Amino acid sequence: MNKIGFIGVGNMGNPMARNLLEAGFPVVVHDLRPASAENLIKKGAKWAESPEVLARQTDAVITMLPNPAAVESVLLGEKGLLKSLSPNSTWIDCTTNSPTSFQKIAEEAISVGVKVMEAPVTNAVDGAERGELIFFVGGDLEVFEQAKHILEPMAEQIFYAGALGTGNITKLITNMLWFINACAIGEALVIGEKAGIPLTNLSEMIKASAGNSWVAQHDIPSIFAGHYDPSFTLKLCVKDLRLIDELAQQYNIPLMMGNQARSIFQSAQAKYGHDKGEMSVVKLLEDIVGVSLQINQVSKD
Repeated sequence: MNKIGFIGVGNMGNPMARNLLEAGFPVVVHDLRPASAENLIKKGAKWAESPEVLARQTDAVITMLPNPAAVESVLLGEKGLLKSLSPNSTWIDCTTNSPTSFQKIAEEAISVGVKVMEAPVTNAVDGAERGELIFFVGGDLEVFEQAKHILEPMAEQIFYAGALGTGNITKLITNMLWFINACAIGEALVIGEKAGIPLTNLSEMIKASAGNSWVAQHDIPSIFAGHYDPSFTLKLCVKDLRLIDELAQQYNIPLMMGNQARSIFQSAQAKYGHDKGEMSVVKLLEDIVGVSLQINQVSKD
């Protein structure tokens, strides 16, 4: 059985690594915040002081990091993975990454014999907790077939998108749709509230109609509860929307909806802080209009 290294055990990475442990994989972990790994160590994970040290103890490494710069540092830094990853080992990047940045690092890893696969995820933190993530995999098909079993304990579905780069492009496309829907659902609910439609009824009618979406199913409870889903921050949303814009510019595509969403998320981040939950874009509209969408008895699933 593969010895798995897992770097980045925060909100998403922690339950992912836990699911690997529970599936019987030996797991070695590293994070800039050692306290993030305490629960995993209690469950049997080993701690590594650096990515370089972790690489010496494992034959497959998963990275789940906040941004492209962090991935570059972990792979190519002074104590980075590529200092010690052995030929024929596997690196799986689950970060929502810049396709251009990922491609550059992947080429360096492949040049020293490392097998590379991108596998960004969707289905949120609660999906990670349940082992029901959806993976968008990019890379050599043979590498995917060899490493797919590593993803399975963490997955509800695993999609093979194509060559390196396609996994992150797919993830950025889906995130753009997520963020546009997040802005739109706030407008819909505020209109309903001002018109006097009971919000719980409106929510159910939206979900039963052509207006349904993953956001309607997953995120309306966090709006009603007033915590706006702190598991995914405005800072990460703005980062992803920047990456989406960079990708669109590469193909000379004007992002009329995507960049409008980016502007709204940037405004919410400026007003509430970068660590506030992603659905704070709805609070922004609540505050502008002077209404509250909170329903005290409703809490996030």
